[in-house]
Amino acid sequence: MAGIESTSAEIDLDRPNIEEYLPTDSIHGRDSPKNLHLRDLLDISPTLTEAAGAIVDDSFTRCFKSNSPEPWNWNIYLFPLWCLGVVVRYGILFPLRLFTLLLGWIIFWAGFFPAHILLKGQDKLRRKIERKLVEMMCSVFVASWTGVVKYHGPRPSMRPHQVFVANHTSMIDFIILEQMTAFAVIMQKHPGWVGFIQKTILESVGCIWFNRTEVKDREIVARKLREHVQGVDNNPLLIFPEGTCVNNQYTVMFKKGAFELGCAVCPIAIKYNKIFVDAFWNSKKQSFTMHLLRLMTSWAVVCDVWYLEPQYLQPGETAIEFAERVRDMIAARAGLKKVPWDGYLKYFRPSPKLTEKKQQIFAEDVLRRLEK
Repeated sequence: MAGIESTSAEIDLDRPNIEEYLPTDSIHGRDSPKNLHLRDLLDISPTLTEAAGAIVDDSFTRCFKSNSPEPWNWNIYLFPLWCLGVVVRYGILFPLRLFTLLLGWIIFWAGFFPAHILLKGQDKLRRKIERKLVEMMCSVFVASWTGVVKYHGPRPSMRPHQVFVANHTSMIDFIILEQMTAFAVIMQKHPGWVGFIQKTILESVGCIWFNRTEVKDREIVARKLREHVQGVDNNPLLIFPEGTCVNNQYTVMFKKGAFELGCAVCPIAIKYNKIFVDAFWNSKKQSFTMHLLRLMTSWAVVCDVWYLEPQYLQPGETAIEFAERVRDMIAARAGLKKVPWDGYLKYFRPSPKLTEKKQQIFAEDVLRRLEK
């Protein structure tokens, strides 16, 4: 509980001081701030309008910004060491990691295709073999980054009426979790070789795909989710309720779909150590292939994974409130800052109606601050 309170305090400190953006005469004028009304704040000056827009834009876009590493090869003594590091990472580590990855794929396909084709009539045995092969291949991927992953808490088990939810930084979140337990994940459809793996491999462990732009897909996915959590032999269901990759410093709003299934919700908190590489994947600027290449040419990928206590919908609690409570737990455990934004705004421009509503909420917040 203390962790959650400290996180709230960090959020308040992270908020900009509104009064710094207001003209002096608008605060210390003849009229007392207590006599200000909402319409006065909306029309106070162009300065307030511009400041509000800048603050809102900054609070959203900083969730999806990569932090460039600070250069350390800034003098004649450190530069030779930096050059040596480049030679080691690209000339020694990368070829070894690439060889490991290719060897892993050869072993995987040598076992996957025979099991998938020859064991058609023995579904239980086939699913078990495919599940183990997927876990093995994910372990190979983690090894190709020299992944140092520390897991905290009990390992997830296969049982019905449960769903796992986690914060989302990159597609490698799924790989890191999958090497320990073969989850059935809910994931956006991808083109290229990633899409091929989705269709040929990951569907064998019960993964479900969707397209953000298709309304029908949402209805189909909702039905499949309800069916999946009822199955006794189904792999544990994993959902990233943020719906997009965030830079592992913030957490955006959780979608409520995972919290309306009437089952136990098991939170997972993932925190990456950026000492060697920033694991955030900005899909708008970088393909997943280039993202993997960056990880494979780094020193190591270091992260912690916490499996938290299962949570249940409390009496009188709505799905949105339930989602926020679980988000509080994950943010407190992983040291993330909460922001009140929908991650889908990263892909879709908000409607004028939504923009006007956000502006009104911002103005009301300013009014409350002035009245204190």
